[in-house]
Amino acid sequence: MSATPPSAAPPVPSGARSVTLRSGVYADSVKLMQVSRDVAALAGVTGVLVAMATPLNLELATNMGLAPEAPTSPEQLLIAIRAEDEDALASAVAAVDAALAARERSTGTATAVPQRTIGAGLDELADGSALAIISVPGQYAVAEAADAIAAGRSVLVFSDGVSVEHEVALKEAAHRSGVLVMGPDCGTAIVSGVALGFANVVRPGPVGLVAASGTGAQQVSCLLDAAGVGVSHVLGVGGRDLSEAVGGLATLDALAALDADPATERVLLVSKPPAPSVEASVSAAAAELSVPVRSAVLSADTPDLTAAVEALLRDMGLDVPTWPSRPGPAESAVPGATLKGLYSGGTLADEAMLLAAPALGDIRSNTPLKPELDLGTDLSAKGHVVIDFGDDALTVGRAHPMIDPTLRLEAITSLAASGEPAVLLLDVVLGYGADPDPAGALVPALTAARATAGNLPVVVALIGTEADPQGWSRQADALAAAGAAVFSSNSAATRYALDLLGASS
Repeated sequence: MSATPPSAAPPVPSGARSVTLRSGVYADSVKLMQVSRDVAALAGVTGVLVAMATPLNLELATNMGLAPEAPTSPEQLLIAIRAEDEDALASAVAAVDAALAARERSTGTATAVPQRTIGAGLDELADGSALAIISVPGQYAVAEAADAIAAGRSVLVFSDGVSVEHEVALKEAAHRSGVLVMGPDCGTAIVSGVALGFANVVRPGPVGLVAASGTGAQQVSCLLDAAGVGVSHVLGVGGRDLSEAVGGLATLDALAALDADPATERVLLVSKPPAPSVEASVSAAAAELSVPVRSAVLSADTPDLTAAVEALLRDMGLDVPTWPSRPGPAESAVPGATLKGLYSGGTLADEAMLLAAPALGDIRSNTPLKPELDLGTDLSAKGHVVIDFGDDALTVGRAHPMIDPTLRLEAITSLAASGEPAVLLLDVVLGYGADPDPAGALVPALTAARATAGNLPVVVALIGTEADPQGWSRQADALAAAGAAVFSSNSAATRYALDLLGASS
């Protein structure tokens, strides 16, 4: 299979450029996006794309004026760089080489000949304990996941772009084989203490999570850690699992697996609003288990993940702690202000809207609670707005906002310049895979925005733990020093923002 760039390519920008293709090299998309982001930050670099040469990535390269001239195939690695001069270009190329070499050293694969399929790789393993992680373009993920299931392995499908029909087929096959499919588009899991994807460093313990929500699972596991309670496993099942079409297939299997796990004493089910019929069937199945299952499913009646964690702690006979926060400077209410929620986590954005809507009325969003409130592409709309920058439509060709905050930083700058009185509500999610210093990028943007707007209160839901690579307190202190009020609970942050608007949930 090969692809060639469109004949009508845009004009090539001035400056030095390098476009190369490498065969026999593969890295997952998250790693390559991190490499692209880091190299793009180097002095004199004006454009970078390090990605597998899929049709989508070739289109992105063409739009950047960096289309390869030779025929390509999706198995090749595309390295396309534009810089102001030859010296900057040479530095960028060297940085890409160093980053890819560091990956090979860290994974121990520098001298290994990579297998071309998941099935072939699993055949080399002596035991059947391996969990297969799939992080390839969606059109290829299904076959790889099917290979792993046929080999008797559970699968974490990080890839998105898998059809609902294929998701159902994979999960039905996994059920028949007695294994579990996590995903597709599963970004967070912890299996037997091993963090996968965007997971946090949390202590081991007796609570198992089944989560049709990545950032929701992170919020819950981090709050449990702050309360001194650990988790046994966090089993992500993909955001569509509790839809009518999928029917909770993986959720039911995950609940059964945790019920059979001696290390799991209680289970918390975390999800965005599910299909009512699926919620009913899952609740009925949960009631038959020997392990107690508590719901942390968001809805208009139960809009608060923190409250679900607090209820679980009381079930366990434990005190509810005071959740960590940095209140920040005293802020006065902003007359006539609107709520501007700029989120990287979809579940956290949903929670904020569910909490705020009763007090504020209609809230427009790219992922709205009601279809008629859809923003479309108007991310700078007036009025109460909550944007999920992690939505698939905003991550085409770019890293998730937990890795690359560019779009959100631009939105903060635009809000400050708009003159619209507002309270700015943000989430910052720490942990593996996320920006190593999110405050480092946010603080200058927030400082400039507050100076431009004059009165722009900033409220941050900081999701993470002290043991995370970024460190909760280090990030909280930096954000608070920039004038933000910081909370470890997203619901607490939302309610604080509502107080500044003169409303209450």
